[in-house]
Amino acid sequence: MAIVYSKIAIGLLIAGISTLVFGTVLVFVGPIIIDEQIVKNTQINPQNELSYNMWKDIPVPFFMSVYFFNVVNPKEILLGEKPLVEQRGPYVYSEKRSKDNITFHTNKTVSFCEYRQYFFEESMSAGNESDVVTIPNMLVLGASVMLEKLPLPARLLISSTFTMFKEGPFVTKSVGELMWGYDSKLVDFLTAFFPDMVPIKGKFGLFAEFNNSNTGLFTVFTGQDDIRKVHKIDSWNGLKNVNYWNSDQCNMINGTAGQMWPPFLTTESTLPFYSPDACRSMELVYENPGMVKGIPVFRFVAPKTLFANGSDYHPNEGFCPCRQSGLLNVSSCRHKSPVFISHPHFYNADPALLATVNGLSPNKEDHSLFIDIHPETGIPMNVSVKLQLNLLIKEVEGIMQTGRIAEVVMPMIWFEESGHIDGPVLSVFRMNLVTLPMVLECVQYILVGLGLVCILGAMALQLSETINSERTHHPCTDGNPSTPDNERAPLLQNVNS
Repeated sequence: MAIVYSKIAIGLLIAGISTLVFGTVLVFVGPIIIDEQIVKNTQINPQNELSYNMWKDIPVPFFMSVYFFNVVNPKEILLGEKPLVEQRGPYVYSEKRSKDNITFHTNKTVSFCEYRQYFFEESMSAGNESDVVTIPNMLVLGASVMLEKLPLPARLLISSTFTMFKEGPFVTKSVGELMWGYDSKLVDFLTAFFPDMVPIKGKFGLFAEFNNSNTGLFTVFTGQDDIRKVHKIDSWNGLKNVNYWNSDQCNMINGTAGQMWPPFLTTESTLPFYSPDACRSMELVYENPGMVKGIPVFRFVAPKTLFANGSDYHPNEGFCPCRQSGLLNVSSCRHKSPVFISHPHFYNADPALLATVNGLSPNKEDHSLFIDIHPETGIPMNVSVKLQLNLLIKEVEGIMQTGRIAEVVMPMIWFEESGHIDGPVLSVFRMNLVTLPMVLECVQYILVGLGLVCILGAMALQLSETINSERTHHPCTDGNPSTPDNERAPLLQNVNS
């Protein structure tokens, strides 16, 4: 029986040590295995079919929600009164993105153009594209500011041209026309006789050049030689820097194309990206951790300095001439048109901007932009990028269409581009990057615990056997030693005799 117990103890000991060693090895090797899989699956590599196809044709549904600032008092504005606007919308468009002209290079980079198409989603909208709204006429009020330094006779001629083609200071059109373009006899005239003067070809619309178009030729690193560089831009349209701004720092093309970032982000990381629409690089900063449908994420947001002017934030001096903080002057990359970008409703902007327009109510929940990103992979789980388009309007002497307009940065529209991983893509992502690592982590600690239990069991069994053996060789009765039989026999004989 003792031999059997010994064999069982030895077996438990061997099994326990083996399981403990294997579990301990997994504790240290498991994270390395997971990281290697992440590196493999986040590279831009056609051999990784699943991740490559996700990068090439983004399977995540994206939507663009557009809100118009309908001008309530256009006649009063011409008399110098404060503008009153009311928000209309959202008018929601599904957005299809796909990459084309994909070319891999020997320096571990890949070039591509990304095309965008928009489709109106009436069921998700607060109205339809036939809704009519009134906004400032960029062809008149924008051009007036652009041409205000011309001699007075030239301005008078321009004003007569506006009158001849029946172009007024405000335009009332359907949402569809304002978005994707409407016929303008003025644009047709200028295109025919002054083709170099007017950048617009065909219909004039706020988003006319966005639909069925691409954002330029991006060349990014694949990460195959250094995963820390994956998705980072090597060049855009062949450029390492742009020339829109007044400092080398502001002209830099930094970060990624704004869709994915390198893996293994920390709370100290930032999300830099280049936006062709804003003509500049931007950078988001960490705010807090969170969960998106069971997946751990870091939320990154726009810092208050993003659109601060050069006086409030010195590195932004290169984006000047500046007005109040909260506005980005993009006239240098928008054909000198007096267009400004801001957060919706002038959120996080100088309060003085709110004092010039009635009808705005900024708040963080509705108007801040953010990206919720899975830190281990650098893949966004939930995106909400919100920007507002504004036009500087004012009275210009000689152009009667401007009336007595008080100088004001006038909100025209704001839009939100949003998307989140869902459906089969979410299931695959959760299985590979959340569930399996969690199972592996549980298994390694279960093995460590099981190994310790087996070792303790073997020790307990051996200790029990040792105690039993000692009791067999040293018997006791009531605490006194027993008298052996060979000593007891002579005593019995003496008693009998």
